[in-house]
Amino acid sequence: MDLFKAAGRILVTCNKRLSSFLNLEIEELGFTIVRSFSTGAELFGSIEDCIKLNLNLRCASQVLYSIKAFEANGPQDVYRVLSEIAWEKILPLNGYFSITSNVNHPTITNTMFANVKVKDAIVDRIRNETGSRPNSGPSLEQTVVHLFWKEESAEIFIDTSGETLAKHGYRKIPGKAPMLEALAAATILATRWDRVSPFVNPMCGSSTIAIEAALIATNRRPGLFRENYGFMHLQGYDKNTYENQLQQIRQQVREVAELTIIATDISEDAINISRINAAAAGVEQMITFDVCDFQQTPVPEGVGGVVFFNPEYGDRLGEEIALQETYASIGDFMKTKCKGYTGYIFTGNLELAKKIGLKARRRIEFYTSKIDCRLLEYELYAGTRRIEKPAP
Repeated sequence: MDLFKAAGRILVTCNKRLSSFLNLEIEELGFTIVRSFSTGAELFGSIEDCIKLNLNLRCASQVLYSIKAFEANGPQDVYRVLSEIAWEKILPLNGYFSITSNVNHPTITNTMFANVKVKDAIVDRIRNETGSRPNSGPSLEQTVVHLFWKEESAEIFIDTSGETLAKHGYRKIPGKAPMLEALAAATILATRWDRVSPFVNPMCGSSTIAIEAALIATNRRPGLFRENYGFMHLQGYDKNTYENQLQQIRQQVREVAELTIIATDISEDAINISRINAAAAGVEQMITFDVCDFQQTPVPEGVGGVVFFNPEYGDRLGEEIALQETYASIGDFMKTKCKGYTGYIFTGNLELAKKIGLKARRRIEFYTSKIDCRLLEYELYAGTRRIEKPAP
């Protein structure tokens, strides 16, 4: 079977609460989603389709191509079934592979034991069939095999991504408490930004939000910043197929005349890091950076757009008390200087959010790490809100 041509089951995974945005991305690429779940989506396609998904998706973590689903009541079943798969036709004989897994079975108390069973089955099969064996280890830089095993249901996949797609590859210096690129992209996709009007990002930190905004506005896909994927280390890989997909995403880049993205931070180090990361992403000239207190952030007047804050949440009581004034000041800034805009605050502290003093029009649920977060949306009226009275 030619994996690069044969249609099979594909699972595209993502971090929790990103699946609705991932689904939109997948459908925009022309794929039909068979099933959606909280951390991803299922569809059918070949590994050639996986190449397209890997290069284009902003909100995804991994693109998994199913090799076989089976029943397993213990590690011996996993070894037996995987020993029957023709791995010598999938993995390079003198290559390197690694194992990842998601296991929940009473016979397994340490997932490393399940990983070893998978590794042994693959190595023994290839050695028995060819007389040689590939190397294996923890690095995800070449072929990656993934085991999913819950209760008696098991499935073995080729992870066509390798390293996670949630990191988009341009961020050379992460900065302090950076937002994951996939999450940043999803929060922007959740806004009502038209990708043409101004996008203002005070308290920008290392500017992941501002950079992702520039990438989305100009349709620059994550595949432009990465040169290695798991699919490149499979038998049958045709570099021309990858190059064709890469050329397509290069051609889809669009320039937006007079695009205005403003990113400010009180830390000069943060702005220096932002410039380096923006340059690596090819969007430095699209973003106006400035070192200043967020209250001095310039906001273009008379045009409307989006103002996006991602303030600190306060991990300890003393920090939270100190941040109350900051959140109140953010509310004052939006009320007085951002009239006609749509305001957004991404926070993991809803008690602090009450200090903003504005009523949120929408509350969109997200997670960052293990913190329950909200993207709060505020309509910032340019004048007195006019309420139509019913006709007598």
